[in-house]
Amino acid sequence: MPLTDLPLTELRGLRPEVSEPADFDGFWRDTLAGSRALATAATLSPAATPIDALIVEDLTFSGFGGERIRGWVTRPRRAERLPVVIEYLGYGGGRGIPGERLHWAAAGYVHVLMDTRGQGAGWGTGGATPDPHGSDGAAPGFMTRGILHPDDYYYRRVFTDAVLLVDAVQDIPFADPARIAVTGGSQGGGISLAAAALHPGVVAVMPDVPFLCDFRRSVALTPGDPFGEIARYLSVHRDRGDQAFRTLSYFDGVNFARRIARPALFSVALMDDVVLPSSVFAAYNHLLTEDAAIEVYEFNGHEGGGFAHWLRQTAWLAERL
Repeated sequence: MPLTDLPLTELRGLRPEVSEPADFDGFWRDTLAGSRALATAATLSPAATPIDALIVEDLTFSGFGGERIRGWVTRPRRAERLPVVIEYLGYGGGRGIPGERLHWAAAGYVHVLMDTRGQGAGWGTGGATPDPHGSDGAAPGFMTRGILHPDDYYYRRVFTDAVLLVDAVQDIPFADPARIAVTGGSQGGGISLAAAALHPGVVAVMPDVPFLCDFRRSVALTPGDPFGEIARYLSVHRDRGDQAFRTLSYFDGVNFARRIARPALFSVALMDDVVLPSSVFAAYNHLLTEDAAIEVYEFNGHEGGGFAHWLRQTAWLAERL
């Protein structure tokens, strides 16, 4: 597979101007306030699993509009408050079966995995959280649901879920509220950027080949889906491009990166044809923090660094938490 984008020397200096709406901060402030006003306490219950060396629990918490979102909490059997890694999932995946993801808990962290509303039928072993919101005409997938107005857009709900999960974790008695990091691959990386920008309780962010950045370039140049969903929608709705991209500007990872002043570890793969390397660098190069690093996987596609990158994350995070 060849390189899918610009040479690395150009990528390192890439800092595109991405459209940012004047009311970006107000939009998110009002969105989060409205859902927080409807939130009720999170619940934890023992998960049905043969795993016994770690504690695995079924989590339910209030997300967008007070709607209940599912997740898993996996943690060591220790009495003290522990650092937390919140993980958001890639496009189409669900939280799956309890105990599928043990590595963060085995490394000594409270691992919180958020189910992505409406997803879970694309790969893995399923999701458990519906998205009870309709949409006007949309391309198959999630990228164009509600795309004509930011209030209606699908990722308004997902990003709100992600931020309110941080609220819920801060109230869990075995979690240290001063040591919460967020991470995720692909879509999960894009969600982690939003959570880190919108919640002051996030102290470190680790987006892995993050999706949902620099929408205008990504839609124009990415050869396949999920960005292709937007291209197909606009190929039919030829007069809605400006309206759609205005909506997407409220959810662009570059605009969230501009607001992140805490430690950040990114990854990028130069043969990635799902998330263009230029879109990853567009976000990375706009970070406010000076404590930032990006791992470059020159000969990998969208799988990025895999488990080798997780080992890099653990070493990096241990120095900060």
